[in-house]
Amino acid sequence: MVNDMIRSLRNGMVPIHREGYPFIAIGVIITVALWVFGTWVGWIFALITAWVTYFFRDPPRVTPVHPDLVVSGADGRISSVSRAVPPPELDLGTEPLPRVCVFMNVVNVHVNRAPVAGRIERIVYTPGKFVNAELDKASEDNERNALVLETQEGRLVGVVQIAGLVARRIVSFVQEGGRLEPGQRIGLIRFGSRVDHYLPEDAEILCQVGQTATAGETVIARLGSGAGHPAPVRWRSD
Repeated sequence: MVNDMIRSLRNGMVPIHREGYPFIAIGVIITVALWVFGTWVGWIFALITAWVTYFFRDPPRVTPVHPDLVVSGADGRISSVSRAVPPPELDLGTEPLPRVCVFMNVVNVHVNRAPVAGRIERIVYTPGKFVNAELDKASEDNERNALVLETQEGRLVGVVQIAGLVARRIVSFVQEGGRLEPGQRIGLIRFGSRVDHYLPEDAEILCQVGQTATAGETVIARLGSGAGHPAPVRWRSD
């Protein structure tokens, strides 16, 4: 009976990403120390620690798997659907491409995921500023980490993790040359930021500004694969 209760409790809890463990540990130590000294400030740090724990949550996702589908790489609000020239480090040309931007505020899940299956052709980190990630110039001025994924059909998809106003570090979980499944974790941004998706010219956009996106689950576009026959949609769960 006790084991069943413990198992149910664990299953009901949202996993915390290991990147958050040091921050949570520091918060717990400071909170306990302040409580020992009997100061009310300990309650403030207890709330801060609870928020930090919540920030680093990493819930499992169920991803639709299909060679033509592009899923959101981030949780948050779709802040822009437009055409834009890709950052030069992506090497995707100088002509505007379809772009979908997802803005993450401080209460969104900040673990980013691969929008498509493919090989990582390029990863380029670019230092920069920390202006508001909702501003369009953030894609050019802010600190960012850019990936180019090549699908099995040879389509190139750019993913750019952009640091925001209070973000101070982009953590990458992947390396050049590696292969990714759609919805696989690619990195994390601390604390509030944006992810831009640069898509092939003939991609069909399936989302709109203001829509809430869930990383690894929300379909934002469809690629024109030219496969000649429909492929069944599978589901990938982590």
